Amino acid sequence: MVAKAVEPSAGSHSARKRRTQTALVAPARGATTTPPPHFEPIALWAKVCSETAPNVCRMSTNASTGSAPGAHRRRLARSTAIFAGATGVSRLLGLVREMVAAYLFGVSGLINAFTVAFQIPNLVRALVADAALSGAFVPVFSELLESGDRRRAWRVAATIFWIVLLGLGALSAILVLVAGLLIAPFGDPGGDPALATGLARVLFPIVVLLGLSGIVVGILNVHDHFTVPALAPVAWNVVIIGGLAAGVPLVDGQQAELYVYAGSILAATAVQLVLPLPWLRGLDGRIRPVLDWRDPAVRRFFALMLPVTLTLGLVNVNATIGMLIASRLIDPELAPAAIDKAFRLYMLPQGIFSVAVATVLFPALARLAARGEIVGLRRSVDEGLRLIGFLLVPASAVSALLALPIVRLTYERGAFSADDTVVVAACLSAFSAGLVFNGWMLLLNRGFYALQANWPPTAVALGAVALNTALALALYPVGPWGIPLATSLTNIAGFVVLLALLRRRAGPGAQGAALGSLARVVAATLVATGIAGALWWILDDVAGRSLGAQLLSLGLALTVGTGVYVSLCRAFGLRELGVLRALRP
Repeated sequence: MVAKAVEPSAGSHSARKRRTQTALVAPARGATTTPPPHFEPIALWAKVCSETAPNVCRMSTNASTGSAPGAHRRRLARSTAIFAGATGVSRLLGLVREMVAAYLFGVSGLINAFTVAFQIPNLVRALVADAALSGAFVPVFSELLESGDRRRAWRVAATIFWIVLLGLGALSAILVLVAGLLIAPFGDPGGDPALATGLARVLFPIVVLLGLSGIVVGILNVHDHFTVPALAPVAWNVVIIGGLAAGVPLVDGQQAELYVYAGSILAATAVQLVLPLPWLRGLDGRIRPVLDWRDPAVRRFFALMLPVTLTLGLVNVNATIGMLIASRLIDPELAPAAIDKAFRLYMLPQGIFSVAVATVLFPALARLAARGEIVGLRRSVDEGLRLIGFLLVPASAVSALLALPIVRLTYERGAFSADDTVVVAACLSAFSAGLVFNGWMLLLNRGFYALQANWPPTAVALGAVALNTALALALYPVGPWGIPLATSLTNIAGFVVLLALLRRRAGPGAQGAALGSLARVVAATLVATGIAGALWWILDDVAGRSLGAQLLSLGLALTVGTGVYVSLCRAFGLRELGVLRALRP
């Protein structure tokens, strides 16, 4: 048999290497090597589209229409505002969901069995579904579309969809059968390991549902449709809240109530998958019943997925290890649920800001990488890092300093006691120390995935697991808050290493400007947070602890603090403040 000689594909290593070398010494056609004279990151994603890929940004008009660049920016800025708004609504509804659950179940006793039962499917989901699939799928699908081979792109997408359905469906069935073995290492969560096993069996099918959802969302994101995928989690939270409100009064006993909670999550995940499906019809392809697993692009997807799976999954491995230590070595009837409740609050600004930036920017980064425009990719990552810092540095400071009133206002009612508030607030403060660093890591990982260089983040994630485990074992004697503190310290170390690796691959970028911007953000944050904390302390002492008084004292403190921060950023001349202007209609 004679081997057939083939020209290296657009996605081959040699081709990518040649494009990268070319991009580093000369700009791609139509690209600029420095930002325009009046460039502001007032619409980071609009800038990426209008300067580097106007023909593939569906949320802006085609280049042939002759629309002005300003119109492109305003249109995409409004789309970004819709996406961020939908994400914000989803996170707020998630907060309402957690408030309802805290009212019904508190953080002591059987709710810890539910927390552990949900942690295991969530870990499997992170390893083989959802974001792991999207992280590998988006670069491959984008590259095929950029090459002009749309028919092949959709055939590959359909093949991956059906492989995921068959593979994860079988995996979910196996996990249901062995659920008891997976719960056993956690010891006696909530004092009822049998309940934890039963709840895990109800929850394991979310793995296949979220796997399919990852492919659907990836297709829509590549076509720059972000709003509907952002609204799907809104429906997810609504279904769960409705399930708890309607189902809990119909059953007797907390065990039955927790099964209602688990069943509501399963139903909500099915809704999350189904909701975006109609929007696939408006695209230029279909998910047809085909299994073309011999296509090199399919094999490349799975080759890329392995390191992405390890990278994203290992983050959840850290959470699972923390949960294991909390259940085994701290308090199986308090620590797991307390850490989880703090984590939900920690994820609120994370989901609204850094996840939004990374999600919207990722397809544009993949297109830039596919074109070999490494300078544009590096500049876009730098702007994304600055934007995340602008948003999350003050958020982390506020959630650390005002953790106690935030937790009290959010959770302290029903089965959630004042003593529980103290424990959860300490965990929230510890999580907050690493908030901005985790947000930066999300974007840096996307930069590597766009370059189809997926192993460096994997190596960092493996190191993070070892470091997090060592720190958690060293810090757990201080109490439940030692586990999130270990997570924060690990996030700081992981960010430093990832940034150094990406700088080595894509160039140093404008480090001086970035550090100057960060210094001004930190200065504004220190002043604004200090004023907000002092104002809350005064109002809390004067107004008291009624619900209305808590809303007044915390709300006014946050409002004044935000106003001070914005004013100082304007006085310091921070360009990132322009994002707020761009998001106005």
